[in-house]
Amino acid sequence: MADPERSEAEKARDAERLQELEARLRDKGVGAAPSRAEDHFSQANMAWRMVTELVAGLVLGFGIGYGLDKLLGTMPIMLVIFVLVGLVAGVKTMMRTAAEIGKKPGQSGDHEGE
Repeated sequence: MADPERSEAEKARDAERLQELEARLRDKGVGAAPSRAEDHFSQANMAWRMVTELVAGLVLGFGIGYGLDKLLGTMPIMLVIFVLVGLVAGVKTMMRTAAEIGKKPGQSGDHEGE
């Protein structure tokens, strides 16, 4: 607990010691680089994100195609077309995510609208 009678000189000395410690830690590079486990975890998250984007495109295409086929009575035609459109959309989104992984942090994107 803080002592109410601490002098300003002691507080200033403590603040100076804290700044020196932070400078030494910064010079040593403590906390600068992520560990190998954190990097692997991040890559696994990105891989799952890409798989999810591909599957979402396929499921959405399947749903739209199946719904239109039921509505119009043209069972296999719209289903095949929209599954292929969903696949293309999923791959395109996956490629955008892969390009995002390749960029350095803090770098601006080169896609339209970014």
